[in-house]
Amino acid sequence: MLKNLLMSVLLGSVVVGNVLAADMPDIPAINPDEGRIGEVRRVEDPTEFKVCADPDNMPYSNSKQEGFEDKIAAVLAKDLGKKLSFQYAYYRQGFLRNTLNANRCDVVMSTTSDNDSMRTSKPYYRSGYVFIYRKSSGYNITDWDSPDLRKGIIGLVGQSPPSRPLSDHGLMENARPYRLQRDLNFPPSFLVDDLVKGDIDVAIVWGPIGGYFAKNASIPLVVVPIPEYEATNVHGKEQWNISLGVRNKDKERIKEIQGALDRSQGEINKILDEYGVPHFAIVDGDTLEKKAREAQGMKVDKPI
Repeated sequence: MLKNLLMSVLLGSVVVGNVLAADMPDIPAINPDEGRIGEVRRVEDPTEFKVCADPDNMPYSNSKQEGFEDKIAAVLAKDLGKKLSFQYAYYRQGFLRNTLNANRCDVVMSTTSDNDSMRTSKPYYRSGYVFIYRKSSGYNITDWDSPDLRKGIIGLVGQSPPSRPLSDHGLMENARPYRLQRDLNFPPSFLVDDLVKGDIDVAIVWGPIGGYFAKNASIPLVVVPIPEYEATNVHGKEQWNISLGVRNKDKERIKEIQGALDRSQGEINKILDEYGVPHFAIVDGDTLEKKAREAQGMKVDKPI
C-alpha cells in the first residue's frame, strides 16, 4: 500500500494531473494492439536511449524536454553515445503496461528502488516530503511538534505517508486533504498554487514537486525537509531512495546504464539543485520490504 502511494507520487498521479496546453504538439497515438502477444512490436535499436515519459508533468518531464528527468536522460544518453528519444504517454493506470512492458520504450527515469515491477538501478538520488509555507507568515516549522503547524490549514495528499504523523500529532482537524488520483484539469503545481493564493497555510508535498514549484513561485516560500518518521511508524516513512527502471529481463541494459549513472552522478546532482529538488545522502538497503520486516521484528537479510 505504502509503496503504491509513493509510486503514485513519482508517476505524477497524485492530486494534480496535467493541463493540456493549446500549443502542445500532438502526442503520438498508441495502438492498443501493439505489444500484445502475436501483434506487432517495436524493434529495439541498440543505438537508442528511449525513455518512457509524460508529455506534461513538470518538473519531471514534458514534450519540450524541459524537466529534470529529461535533462538527466540527456546526460546518460550522451555518456553512452546513444541518441535520445521518448515515448510519451500520460502517467495514469496502465502506464507501464502500455509503454515499458509493451516494448515501446526502454527506460523509466524514476521509481522507488524496491519496485519489483521493474529491474532497478542503484539509487541515484534520495528525496522526501517537505513542509512549505509563505515566508511572510513568520512561521517556523521544522518538525511535527512545531507549534506553528497548529495555526493554519495544512494541505496534503490524502493517504500519503505524511498523513500518519499528522494524525499521530492530532493535526487532522487542521488538514485539507487533496485527492490521490489523476485529474487532467489541474496542473502539477496545484497544491503550491493554493498555498500562494492563501487557500492553505502550509503545504506538505513530495520534495521534487514542492521544491521546484516553491522555487518558481510568485512570492517567497520556505521549504523545509520533513524529518524521517519510519522509526516511529513505517507507514509514515518520509524519505525514499529513487532509481531508474527497465524491464525485469533487461539485465545487460541496466548494467550499461548503471555505469553511466555512476560516471554522471556529479552532473545529476547539479541538475537536481538547479530544479530545486531536495536530495539527501543515499541510504543503502533502505527498502520498504526491509522496513516492514523490521517493524514486525523479523530478521532482515541484506538485499542482493
